[in-house]
Amino acid sequence: MTRASVTDTGIVLRPDPARVITRLFVPGREELGPGESRAGPVIERVLALSERETRRVATEVSKTFERRHEHFAQLIEDHVEQIVARLDPVLPLSAERRLLLGACFTQEYAIEAAALCNPSIVVHPDQTDDAGRAGDPAGRGTRFVLSVRGIGEGHRSSIGFRSGMVLTSGMVSLDPTSPFVASPVPKAGVHHRAAARVHLAGTDESPENADYVLGMLPEHFSTEQLRTAMDALIADAATRGEIARTLSGLREFAHASYRVSFPIDSDLSSRVLSPLAPTESHGMEDARFVRFAADDGTVTYFATYTGWDGHFTCQRLLETTDFVHFAASPVGGAAAVGKGLAFFPRMVGGRYAALSRSDRETNAVSFSDDLRCWPDRSVIQVPQRSWELLQVGNCGSPIETAAGWLVMTHGVGPFRTYHVGALLLDLDDPTKVLAHSEEPVLSPDDLNRDGYVPNVVYSCGAVAHGDVLVLPFGIADQSIGIVTLSLDELLGSLTPTTRRRSPKS
Repeated sequence: MTRASVTDTGIVLRPDPARVITRLFVPGREELGPGESRAGPVIERVLALSERETRRVATEVSKTFERRHEHFAQLIEDHVEQIVARLDPVLPLSAERRLLLGACFTQEYAIEAAALCNPSIVVHPDQTDDAGRAGDPAGRGTRFVLSVRGIGEGHRSSIGFRSGMVLTSGMVSLDPTSPFVASPVPKAGVHHRAAARVHLAGTDESPENADYVLGMLPEHFSTEQLRTAMDALIADAATRGEIARTLSGLREFAHASYRVSFPIDSDLSSRVLSPLAPTESHGMEDARFVRFAADDGTVTYFATYTGWDGHFTCQRLLETTDFVHFAASPVGGAAAVGKGLAFFPRMVGGRYAALSRSDRETNAVSFSDDLRCWPDRSVIQVPQRSWELLQVGNCGSPIETAAGWLVMTHGVGPFRTYHVGALLLDLDDPTKVLAHSEEPVLSPDDLNRDGYVPNVVYSCGAVAHGDVLVLPFGIADQSIGIVTLSLDELLGSLTPTTRRRSPKS
């Protein structure tokens, strides 16, 4: 078989340290270790300033930072509201002093200060904009959404977005990036009973208590409904075993789901999802987006991603229909341990399907009746070739073709060098491997070897437009490149699998 040719689009996305979000800053409570808040003395010093000095400093703050944030006044006021309990309610405050107070409890965080990597790409939900299609003689093109992982101070990761277009000619273009970063409005999430059951199974030794609480709840429930059920468990404590661990697990679970919304008129590239749940406090990593089409024709965009709390990783789920409103929730089960869960774009055989790498070194397929519970898996690929001796994994969700499910994979070889390969799976039974790449499709070279993590080319998802396969990839976990391939040529370059390995769970 001949190796598929790869075309470099010339597009390189590099981290931009000027892209900043704001966060509440409490002096004395910096993330350098435990400490006592110094909010009180700071407020006293601000209130002690003369009006003249207050006006001077407030003007200077506005001049420096107002141009860096689209809704500057509102974000300052939001932070004032979080310290208002420490202020004398009858004390008159000028607008300048309120601004200065808010500014003293505000810090900027550069979401891309260290790196930009781990891209995933899906068809854009809005295909009505014809901008940029004039370069395509047939007038056909597909708009796409590109998700990116931004890494900032302390190696904390967030999920950002870009948009662009691919034409039938193979030309790929990206839209301009907004200079601003929009702040989402967080809300309490909707909880899922199946996810709660999986969570409690890993944290609680009293299944009877868990059954009692969950038995009172509907399939989808609110935090308030959960509190009511927990109160019932507490009221029945005299007739039950130890309930402390059950309650602790439920409280932990209650913080695991949330919803966020961005301003409807905000630019897609300004929207950034930053950690909000405790289980992702140190990062939201490796988002694998997929456009999921249900049997009734409705379309939802899902993304599985890795939550990192500084000690442990877990799989989590994002869902959206418009990339304006997002819901985040936990995912569990033996096949969802660690990293690398990636959903198929539709149900297979009446069940949800996903790629899994829960053992950290093999590719597997898992099936589920619920998107949030993945109980077992069947291994379909083990490390075998010289460029994948350490481990294999997926590079995002499968792409459906007439020949089968195309899975872009990664293999790790000597010197922890990452390569991109491919598998072809049976459409009706994706545990059957029909073909595989003997040689890497993409490997590091002298132009994309050095960076934050050397010798890594890595993708979290590709998209097909006709015969054009668009493959964004992280370069040394530092920046992002985009290449294209002929889908037919790639499929033709794969080696048929003559003997299928026996799956193991």
